[in-house]
This record gives sequence, structure tokens and C-alpha cells, in this order.
Amino acid sequence: MPEDFSISLATTREEETSSSGPVTERRQSMRGFEDTYVDIIDYIVRITHRIWEERDVGYIYDTYSSTSRVFDDYGLQHGSEKIVADTVHTINAFPDIELHADEIIWAGDDEVGFHTSHRTLITGHNTGYSRYGPPTGREISCWCIANCVSLANEIFDEWVIYDTASLLQQLGHDLPEMARELGNQADVDGPNDLRLGEPERLPGQGKPPYLSLADTGRFDVEDFIRVTYHNIWNRRMLGTVRDAYAPELGFRGSTNRVFQGRGEYQAFILSMLAMFPDLALQVDDVYWMGNDEEGYLSSVRWSFVGTHRGMGVYGPPTGRQISMWGISQHKIKDGQILEELMLFNEFAVMQQIYRD
Repeated sequence: MPEDFSISLATTREEETSSSGPVTERRQSMRGFEDTYVDIIDYIVRITHRIWEERDVGYIYDTYSSTSRVFDDYGLQHGSEKIVADTVHTINAFPDIELHADEIIWAGDDEVGFHTSHRTLITGHNTGYSRYGPPTGREISCWCIANCVSLANEIFDEWVIYDTASLLQQLGHDLPEMARELGNQADVDGPNDLRLGEPERLPGQGKPPYLSLADTGRFDVEDFIRVTYHNIWNRRMLGTVRDAYAPELGFRGSTNRVFQGRGEYQAFILSMLAMFPDLALQVDDVYWMGNDEEGYLSSVRWSFVGTHRGMGVYGPPTGRQISMWGISQHKIKDGQILEELMLFNEFAVMQQIYRD
């Protein structure tokens, strides 16, 4: 994990602002990557710009493995050809689309692969046809996080989460009605079947364990994240929020959720647990950059399963079993989370709940 922010989006921007132009000499070993890229931040930012803003969609063939795997709202997609088709579809729907890099958290190297968590703000106008219908002419602005693994100039694994529910709201669609329509069209008997067995949150008839931070004499980011997530979501110890999150917490989440402070964040967690009383969460991946003095940035990919048995924003209980996954990014200082951006596949959850 990077122990400082010498290679970061903020540093890159500072250097470009204070110097006569972008850095052109390599400052990180990038075996197998094109010579033009100086580090992994530069690679992610510039290939994104070239593909989306410069419309060189075919550059995907050079920067994604032909056998790449992409996990999104619609399940698992295989191969670069599908990525090309989806990119063309999106640019056609939003011809003036722009992707504004907001943060990139990275780890790894050119031997085992680079892991990057790329947060972007997507803007544009819907003047073309999309899978959601004819052009509306409306302007959109929504968040996206793409977690990629790349090696030798190619991305071979990607988990990308869009704030699709917010996008559809901005386009003027009725979320429950569209979720029902598209949910009924989904191939629930195919490889993306989301039907699940009972969540296994408890060990037999026992109680979920309470985890404590390891006593190592130093701050361990991964241990902190895994213990915090488990105790809050699986053990239901919401008092953990007081220890793990700063009083001035700033939170932004899917479908335009914005919270300030620990109380509002606790209320959000309670609402999810009330709707899915058997909710079982697991942390699937976590990496970070930083140090105790400057603080840390972390990326956490997580998933949960549960049964819709309680009242909430998704309406009366349906008894439907759902799967949800998401990516959260954190800013951590002095052992507490100061900022969190959490995106999850909320529209896909709605499809699972509202389909006939």
C-alpha cells in the first residue's frame, strides 16, 4: 500500500498547476505500460479522458483485456467487446458526456497488478436514445466509482457502480415503475440470477461475534474497516459509529443521500436494518494509501444479502430476498472516518423487490 500521497490525484493537479505542464518522466515502475504514462494515476485519468471525452472508444481494445471481467448493475460482463458496445451506447445517449475525476485511491505495483478506485462525477445532456427510452433533453450529474485491476497496460477486472437511481430521477422517470418494468424483463433464470438462500449471519444458533481491533501498537486500516463494518452491520452495535466516525462526518450516498454528522448516518443504517432484518454483510476487498500523520484514503468493496421484511423507502415488505453490493471510499484521520462516499446498486435492488 502507498505510504504517502506523492503519487496521487491531488499531487498531480498541484504539479500541473505550479509547473509549465504535465509531468513527462516516469516516476513509478510501470513495466508493460505505454511509455506515455508516468504513473498509475496518470494512466487511469488519461485513458478515461481519451475513451470518453476524445471519443476514441476503440482505445478500449488497447487498455482492456480481451478476456476482461466487468461487474456492474446488470451482473458480470465478459470481454472488451461488451465494454465497447456499452460505451458507445452511453455516449450516444449523452453526446456531451464528461467524466470529472474526483479521487483515485490506488495500491499494488506492476508485478502483481495495480488496484485503483476511481471516483468520477459524470455530467451531460440526454439527447440520444438509451436503454431507458427516448431522449429527454435533460441535464444529468451523477457519481460513479470504478474499481479496476490492471497489469501491462490492460484492465482485466473491474467493478463499476453508477448512481443509476439518481440518473433516472434526473431524467424524469418513475423509479418504482421503471424498476418493475426492467425487473420483469431481467433474465432471473440465467447467469445473473439474484435469487439467494437464507443469509448466514449467525454461526448456527449462536450469536454474531463482537470483534476488537488488533493490539499491534499501530493503526491498521484493514483491521479498522473490517472490525467497524462487522460490528455495525452484522453485530448491530450502532454505538460503534461514535468510535469509528468523527462527529463532523460528511456522508454522500446513492440516490442523492447527503448526511452530516453521526446521528444522520446512524439513522440511515437503522433504516436498512429495519427493511432487511436478516441482513448479512461482508467486506470483499479493501486497500488504502496514506499514513498516520497525513491521514488515509481507503476503498472498500462490500456486499450483503437480506430479505425485504420491514417497512421503509422500498414500500411494504415483499419477502423478496435481495443482493446488494457497493463501493465506499473513506477519508480517515486520527483513527476516525471524516468523509465517506458510499455507492450501491440501489436501482438493481428495486428491480429485485418490485418485479412481479
